[in-house]
Amino acid sequence: MGTILPGDVPHELVTKAEEDIDPSHGCEPSRRSISDHLDRGLINLDKVAGPTSHEVVSWIKRMFAGTTVTKTGHGGTLDPKVTGVLPVALNKATRAVDALLTAGKEYICILKIHDSVPRTRIEDVISMFTGKIFQRPPVRSAVKRTLRVREIYYSQIEEIDGNRVLFRVGCEAGTYIRKLCYDIGEVLGCGGHMDELRRTRSGPLSERDELVTLQDLSDAIYYWLEEGEEDELKRILHPMEIMFEHVSKIIIRDSTVDPICHGANLAVPGVLKVDKSISHKDQVAIFTQKGEVVALGEALMNSNEILDASSGFSVRTTRVFMEPGTYPKWSKN
Repeated sequence: MGTILPGDVPHELVTKAEEDIDPSHGCEPSRRSISDHLDRGLINLDKVAGPTSHEVVSWIKRMFAGTTVTKTGHGGTLDPKVTGVLPVALNKATRAVDALLTAGKEYICILKIHDSVPRTRIEDVISMFTGKIFQRPPVRSAVKRTLRVREIYYSQIEEIDGNRVLFRVGCEAGTYIRKLCYDIGEVLGCGGHMDELRRTRSGPLSERDELVTLQDLSDAIYYWLEEGEEDELKRILHPMEIMFEHVSKIIIRDSTVDPICHGANLAVPGVLKVDKSISHKDQVAIFTQKGEVVALGEALMNSNEILDASSGFSVRTTRVFMEPGTYPKWSKN
């Protein structure tokens, strides 16, 4: 059985036009200064059991007291007892955290079954909960308890020890694993509940890739503020562009960047490269040639139409991330 999330689907860019890269403006995300990293950075935090996600981001904001960091936000709530990957965004990156919602999430869960059940029966029932499923959020939840559809991309049993089942599940954002465990127990006929849960992936962020603790972050901030050493803090802060790895992209001309920063829609002549899988009304991310995210938008044309057209608007800009003036204003000369 595969373990593929929507964010794992590869994207291929097709060239519509070519233009030299001008080094005099803009900056590759990985080469940003520490101040720019703080202004549009993302932390791949290992949340511990106990605090709420809101408490964790409040603590991080306090850690940065006296710096340019004034806003913090997280990319997907974890219950107090749940541990694992909690994306924490800083300043301007907080406006982009919901981009992670479409990338999928992965959890490792311990399901405790309330009676002895043959392994084959457990395997059969868990495999039933794959694909589109109906879920009503549990009583203790932060959302309205209405029936809704969520997708389970994969469920994989790792180990069974008595009445405890360790399994890995990849799912759509907003899936309640606690409710999934309860429903599995109901189908088994003996009941069951979630005994322990850890999030191992949130889109491109994984527990295997630069996962840091609150103590790691505290130490890095201390060495930066007190010792002037910024390397560790730079290692911890990912560019906000990582949140768009799974989103279809369009690369634009340098001369097109500033109009987009002012909220203009993307005209076809400004396009250099386009993701070959774009359909009408898809969410697309508009990028510079240096790999900087400029804005999000809604596709007004599909990929082939963008490649074939010589005029018209290809994307309706819906959210801008780059500040006006970062790239030169458009000029006819």
